[in-house]
Amino acid sequence: MLQVIGISGLVKKFGKFTALDGVNLNVKQGKVHAFLGPNGAGKSTTIRCLLGILKATSGNVALFGQDA
Repeated sequence: MLQVIGISGLVKKFGKFTALDGVNLNVKQGKVHAFLGPNGAGKSTTIRCLLGILKATSGNVALFGQDA
């Protein structure tokens, strides 16, 4: 199956604050996933990195095999 979303070792820092620390996520075509967590867990930051709204401090983010 085609990998639709691939996140590997995603880190996002805002100054000294680490919002994301080594996030890994793989979503394959035809599969359903939920993105759940408490306030401040990094859900929105992860999505913003995935969409290219924020630049990741380090790690890899890809949509349909293309770097995001």
